[in-house]
Amino acid sequence: MGSKKNKPRTFSLKNEIQNVFRANPKKQLNYKQVAASIGIKDHAGREKVLKVLYELMAQEIIEELQRGKFRIIPKKISATGIIDVTRNGSAYVVMNDVHMKDVFIHQKNLGKALHGDTVNIKVFQGRSKRKLEGEVVEVIERAKTEFVGIIEVVGKVAFLIPDDQKVHIDLYVPLSKLKGAEHGDKVIGKMNDWPDDASSPFGEVLEVLGKPGDHDVEMHSILLQYGFPHKFPELVEREAAKIPLEITEKEIKKRRDLREVTTFTIDPIDAKDFDDALSIRKLENGNIEVGVHIADVSHYVKEGDKIDQEAIERATSVYLVDRVVPMLPEALSNQVCSLRPHEEKLCFACVFELDEKAIVKNAWIGRTVIYSDRRFHYDEVQEILDGADGDFKEELETLNSLAKTIRGRRMKSGAIGFDKIEVRFDLDEQKQPIGVRLKVQKDAHKLIEEFMLLANRTVAENLGKTENPKTFVYRIHDEPDPEKLGEFVQFIKRFGYQFKARSPVEISESMNKLMNELQGKREENVIENLAIRAMAKAVYSTENIGHYGLAFPFYTHFTSPIRRYPDVMVHRLLEKYIAGGKDADTSKYERLCKHSSDMERKAAEAERDSTKYYQVLYLQESVGQIFQGVVSGVTEWGIYVELEENKCEGMIRLKDLNDDFYYFNEANFRVIGHNSGRIINLGDELTVKLKKADLVRRQIDFELIEKAPEKEDLKGYERF
Repeated sequence: MGSKKNKPRTFSLKNEIQNVFRANPKKQLNYKQVAASIGIKDHAGREKVLKVLYELMAQEIIEELQRGKFRIIPKKISATGIIDVTRNGSAYVVMNDVHMKDVFIHQKNLGKALHGDTVNIKVFQGRSKRKLEGEVVEVIERAKTEFVGIIEVVGKVAFLIPDDQKVHIDLYVPLSKLKGAEHGDKVIGKMNDWPDDASSPFGEVLEVLGKPGDHDVEMHSILLQYGFPHKFPELVEREAAKIPLEITEKEIKKRRDLREVTTFTIDPIDAKDFDDALSIRKLENGNIEVGVHIADVSHYVKEGDKIDQEAIERATSVYLVDRVVPMLPEALSNQVCSLRPHEEKLCFACVFELDEKAIVKNAWIGRTVIYSDRRFHYDEVQEILDGADGDFKEELETLNSLAKTIRGRRMKSGAIGFDKIEVRFDLDEQKQPIGVRLKVQKDAHKLIEEFMLLANRTVAENLGKTENPKTFVYRIHDEPDPEKLGEFVQFIKRFGYQFKARSPVEISESMNKLMNELQGKREENVIENLAIRAMAKAVYSTENIGHYGLAFPFYTHFTSPIRRYPDVMVHRLLEKYIAGGKDADTSKYERLCKHSSDMERKAAEAERDSTKYYQVLYLQESVGQIFQGVVSGVTEWGIYVELEENKCEGMIRLKDLNDDFYYFNEANFRVIGHNSGRIINLGDELTVKLKKADLVRRQIDFELIEKAPEKEDLKGYERF
């Protein structure tokens, strides 16, 4: 009888104890705290509680985190998101639910998911107790089924080895589906099926690109890897070729005619398409009229036509090291729409009246016809601004003075100024790299930037700053993630930099102060890159939250419709609303915004891969040479080093460090020798030897020699 009476009490006690933990899901409780919570105070009762706690632990209902301290194990939940695979094979799932953090997926739990796929996962508490982990239970949607890679023929079977190092499977290709590909060829392949009992998916070759290492083959491979075709369909090219260059008098009468006003373009020396021009004249009241004229792409490319459909798919032009892959066919991008000198062109414009303090007194938005008097490149303008004589000297100096005033006011209002140094390769006629230059932002660049920003902001305010705003396309930028920013602040303290981050305004002020202090320092590039990573990513959206980095409550992209599809959307919406049209379909434009943001990210990745290819190509003849470098990244598999001499980046693999066993300390951006305790930090100066430059894999391998000697600043670069 006694044992029967005890069973209900034990069952009830289990329930009561579980209820205590359910009410305190994040707390760690010892057996005395649990006993007190359910009113048990005697020694025997506490012992019974302790016994039940270990029973619940055996049933995996609770867990013992520290000796004698227990916590309820969170229930496994399902969630969906996009999987981001790392080069070492593990992954993170970026959750669709914005309230959930990214979930770590161990390589063994990936199932048949590939990088970029939309997946359903089972979420559970990670072994580290600090982060959630997951297991892929279903692939909802493939990011892509076509892959670029190299064919390996082994006996009577063949495999496609993808170029993308984030794709950790090979495609089995029957010999009958090679389409003429031979061992070692680079191809485009398609995944057709992945049977449940197969370790590799089955596929076929769609197109043979050529031999690895050939420039065109490698560039085409990069483009195709990210979903950018390297040529336009013939039908699209034919449609573009039919568009007339001539402008009719009927069309001119519909527009504001500014052909008699001084107008010019300012672009890079190697630019082929000119989608923005500035006009300037002095008004009778003493104020200055400045027009920002943008190629009127939407006049020529009609919604839904073949050119428009192709432009939507591409969403952006892609700028590789040795070529530009345009969003629009050349007949449009380089001819019809390009604001070439000494030609009349149709534009969409923002025309400003500014006083001597660069305050906008009036702004007009509408369609214009212009005549460009001069095509400048940045170096020419900079020479004039530095004192040299040249065409339109007075106009350029006036514009520069206005731009500096506008910029100063913008920075005071909380804008963040990332004047990031960009690396450029000098190429010979065969597209071989023969030198490296560092591109820095000078007054000529900033002059154009300020007036483009002013136009973009004005257009966004005109549509969004109303009582009942209509559907519109905004360029938005959220505030920094506190966790990422906190890690960044802790890191820069090691270099002696201070950073206050108690409010958004304080963050922007601290960031600008830091960028100024970094100029010319050895750690400049490393810290700037980390700062950019700590910030949120700017994207396109119909929901406006403002642009934090620019300190603009309203901002859009209006100024580059030749190379960005969102600007085309903005032009069309402007035309619609100026004509008194009804509100546009929000869901349609939001889909286009998301697609444009995705393609913008892919274009940036393609451009980075192109740069990496040229870095390897540039260093191929330098194997065995010694270089000075800075640790630009640390991971669980290696140390990334950026060379001071040319900004090329490669890796020292941890497995190649023979003096000790090194492990990755993620919290402090460092690797540590297990026996010696030797520490290599992000930002450390190292001397390295170039061990290998693998063009096919686009990888640079270094061998660690020693810590680098101190140097005061960057030397040996031609700045431009």
